[in-house]
Amino acid sequence: MKEILQTIIENLVDDKASVSINEVEGEKSIVFEVKVAETDMGKIIGKQGKIAQSIRSIMKAVAAKEHKRVSVEFLD
Repeated sequence: MKEILQTIIENLVDDKASVSINEVEGEKSIVFEVKVAETDMGKIIGKQGKIAQSIRSIMKAVAAKEHKRVSVEFLD
């Protein structure tokens, strides 16, 4: 799952080297903490948060196949 998220994020940003994804796994849930360069944060969130919401929707669909809950947090 982390590889899918990383692929999506890296294709949206200009500075691929600054992409950092931390995975915190619980018993039935996973939290992904995404950090990108400050200049790329707008590209990840999108207008009115639409891109961020789309990324979360994709990850929830992938997690549903594995019977897990997933949360994606974008950190400054």
